Amino acid sequence: MPSFPRPDLGPLTRRSALATLGLTGAAIGLAACTGSKAPSGNGSPGASQSPDAPPSKAKVTITEPAAAATEVPASAEIVFTATDAASTQVTLKDAAGADVPGEPHPDGRGWLPAKALAYGTAYTVTVTATDSDGRAATATSTFTTMAQPDKVVSVVSFLPDGAVVGVGMPLIFRLSRKIPQAQRADLQRRLLVRTTPAQEGIWTWYTPDELHWRPREFWQAGTKVFVDVRAGGLPLGEGYFGKRNATLTCSIGRSLVMVIDDKAKPKVMKVVKDGVTVRTIRVSLGRANMPSSSGTTVIIERLAKTVFDTTSDPNPSNRYRTNIEYAQRLTWGGEFIHAAPWSVKDQGVRNVSHGCVNMSLADAKWLFGQTMIGDPLTTKGTSRKLQYGNGWTDFDKPWDEYVKGSAIPYTPPPVDASPSPSASPVA
Repeated sequence: MPSFPRPDLGPLTRRSALATLGLTGAAIGLAACTGSKAPSGNGSPGASQSPDAPPSKAKVTITEPAAAATEVPASAEIVFTATDAASTQVTLKDAAGADVPGEPHPDGRGWLPAKALAYGTAYTVTVTATDSDGRAATATSTFTTMAQPDKVVSVVSFLPDGAVVGVGMPLIFRLSRKIPQAQRADLQRRLLVRTTPAQEGIWTWYTPDELHWRPREFWQAGTKVFVDVRAGGLPLGEGYFGKRNATLTCSIGRSLVMVIDDKAKPKVMKVVKDGVTVRTIRVSLGRANMPSSSGTTVIIERLAKTVFDTTSDPNPSNRYRTNIEYAQRLTWGGEFIHAAPWSVKDQGVRNVSHGCVNMSLADAKWLFGQTMIGDPLTTKGTSRKLQYGNGWTDFDKPWDEYVKGSAIPYTPPPVDASPSPSASPVA
């Protein structure tokens, strides 16, 4: 099992695999635009009343940004309180009087502009609350955004726009600097995930500069995924701000899941495609002193031809340099699925590899033609437990443990309700 350094996910070293979200396009205009009915019961104001009409029972107050505030971040949300209101509507205009579209944030905490506001610009916000009799009350406020900051943080997606991946693939976003604990929930709220069909899922902080999102179970085959990054202008601690808004669209392919039970006889990999076992492959795993890892990881790299070179290993007995065909990486530590014609007599019988999953050339070629990045492999029965983070191991962690990595406390969806497209508690 060769030891390989974890590849840099930066856009310069894996240009074909990365999409810098600051460059992939502006955030889309969302459903509740200025001057239209907002979703979730929000609506247009009622008709104007005559001077003798009784006042509206509704009361509305804009709380954020504060009236006449200056130096407001370009990520500002409109926060207001309304009582005795059957519906509410937000209208935001820039200094030229142009409407700024937006919608209520999925967590209901505020009204979120569809794009980051312009720097150094005055805005006017009007919130209209309409009571059950159709009488309207309004509140109006003005504020001015801050100057463009010098220190910014970029958000980078591992997946390029339009990617098609396997059912075990997490969404992976890296940041150009570590985010302090105090700002992580604010950023997490601005990474909106929408899936079709809807599936419950959550963000977890893999590291201070990397977030992953996974559904509770493996993705449903054919899922369409849309990520709306609303980080432009967002304060991210120590004088840094989000660089810009962006979007990412990707999809999940067919379901292909691989399973190995090292205790079974013969030792085989079962390949299950869309719920049907399509092939059983005899394998040989890591020998006693170099066992393969038990747990769930996914294919993170595919190489039709490569060279395994461990000639720098301090232990002479572990040194080798071998041409390899149909290699599929499972861990950063060097575990692969690959063709091993030299161990065919051992495959299905005993473990002789350096930690990799050995199979015949014919089986390795067939499997290589079936798989894609993100297809999961679950291995059981070996003496070594998969180390969390050694590969994309999101689905190796139980859900009740995984949610603890969220900066926003996890709230299970109602038992009798389907999860929302932006699956609790992502926001």
